[in-house]
Amino acid sequence: MMDMWQNIILTIATAATPLLIAALGELVVERSGVLNLGVEGMMIMGAVTGFAVALATGNPWLGMIGAIIIGSLFSLLFGFLVLSIATNQVATGLSLTLLGIGLSGMIGEEFVGEPGVKLSNIEIPGLVDIPLVGRLLFGQDPIFYISIALVFGVMWFLFKTRTGLTLRSVGDNHDSAHALGIPVLRYRYFAVMFGGACAGLAGAHLTLVYTPQWIENMTSGRGWIALALVVFASWRPLRLLAGAYLFGAVSIGQLHAQALGLGIPSQFLSSLPYLATIVVLVIISTNRRLTLMNTPACLGKPFVPAR
Repeated sequence: MMDMWQNIILTIATAATPLLIAALGELVVERSGVLNLGVEGMMIMGAVTGFAVALATGNPWLGMIGAIIIGSLFSLLFGFLVLSIATNQVATGLSLTLLGIGLSGMIGEEFVGEPGVKLSNIEIPGLVDIPLVGRLLFGQDPIFYISIALVFGVMWFLFKTRTGLTLRSVGDNHDSAHALGIPVLRYRYFAVMFGGACAGLAGAHLTLVYTPQWIENMTSGRGWIALALVVFASWRPLRLLAGAYLFGAVSIGQLHAQALGLGIPSQFLSSLPYLATIVVLVIISTNRRLTLMNTPACLGKPFVPAR
């Protein structure tokens, strides 16, 4: 029984990690006042790039680095369009997702069916044998530990540093920030790049840890769930951590339900994570005061500095 619960906890953590990383990146982006709906596209490009680089070099760490770079490059494309040219953020983000899905399918066509290179777990002798939590805390893959470090790193950056305070002020009132001499576009460019790097890393987790192989459209809407998680967490990193693991539990729960043969249609069980996303967004929307209080005031609004 103990082993069963440990395996369930481990699979929940594995399922939650890419959601958490992608959502953390988007949280920073939205805190700066930019709405990037291209998370799914950047994730899928990170997934195929991470797999391809790891397969070509035999080194999953290089695959992880390649995924981060491609995610950042995709975000720079988005940043150039919405920040430098001031295109519509919603339309540009959707276009980025469509571009990523199409391009990843073309790049990954030759990798379908190829065995991948798995990123090995970091195991601390002795501690990994602690019942129930030993393998979760002391025997996980490196990206899991990076995700937890990112939660506290982002929280410290946003609420304990001068730069983080400035970033939040840019998201709340870009005109006032500009009047005070703050380089609004520079802050937003760095935030967008950070979001792209996180999305790329989240994608790499799918092909280097979660399922070490390439399957077309293997992100399966995780980028959209990450976007919903940011709203669910009210733009707070610790709430995001809880939300990611809640959605990870829903994703894994439907797999266990199918394995138990409960007589529920598998199509319905597979839709549970996305159904949960809709339900959560509906519940959040009923608390209008809380939503408005935490939402960056300039989220999605273009900024064109006066010349």
